[in-house]
Amino acid sequence: MTGDRAGAPWGRALRGAGAAALAAAVLAACGSPSERAGEGTDDEGLTALRVGATPTPHAEILRFVEENLAADAGLRLEIVEYTDYNQPNAALAEGELDANYYQTVPFLEEYLAGNTDADLSYVSDVHLEAFGVYSEDAADLEDLPRGAEIGVPNDTSNLGRALRLLADSGVISLAEGAEGAGGSPALDDVEDGPLGVEITPVEAAQLPRSLQDLDAAVVNGNYALEADLPETANALAWEGTENNPYANGLVVRSEDAGAEDIVRLDELLHSPRVRDFMEERWQGIVIPVGGEASPPASGPSD
Repeated sequence: MTGDRAGAPWGRALRGAGAAALAAAVLAACGSPSERAGEGTDDEGLTALRVGATPTPHAEILRFVEENLAADAGLRLEIVEYTDYNQPNAALAEGELDANYYQTVPFLEEYLAGNTDADLSYVSDVHLEAFGVYSEDAADLEDLPRGAEIGVPNDTSNLGRALRLLADSGVISLAEGAEGAGGSPALDDVEDGPLGVEITPVEAAQLPRSLQDLDAAVVNGNYALEADLPETANALAWEGTENNPYANGLVVRSEDAGAEDIVRLDELLHSPRVRDFMEERWQGIVIPVGGEASPPASGPSD
């Protein structure tokens, strides 16, 4: 991701808490999540970390770390894949995972607001997946028909993110003050735009399959990659990356935020080899935080 995120208002408390814990001098005393669970190290002296992730790109990135970097850092990663956004935080809060890697700060904030017993902390940003507006029929935004039906993710944080992209692209208008105080726009904030489009919320994972029944859809980067949308559909617009608050990062239970093994895993996710892997594998759709890459100016066509 390009640009300075220091001024982004989203999730400062969560990110700040994670950063402070990582910088603390008590790392050794904290121990690792696995050690506290009584698992310790394996026969090779590696500490096991069980990490939940959605398949693309998160699990692929973790597999690259496991296959190329983890052992030298004294770690063994057990990667647990989830196909939706609902389970990994619950599994982490209940102690079934040591960490998860799949979400943004606004998504975590939304989860914690609805699950007050969960004590989870965001460690740091790792990468950004640019949202895209995709269509199987229209070649650009001007080709969308009046009254076009556009699918958007149905969870609060990603829906607001999709509405911002549509507003920035001139497809819809948002009511004045819809983004005030760091709030996330909702369907009630949509005002009639030049196309008079119909906004249809759909579960994020289902949007690529629903595209054939829609005029267009705003799709999360990971689900677009899983469905090969950059190769099989037209990308009509891309989310901007400058000061974008929607980077994805590592999340742990708050008590583990400063654990030595979590710190090592976070360092590996930010290593030059992982950055190079992201840039080569996904060609600007998955953007390492702090990287120079940017999404394509326009999406591929059939």
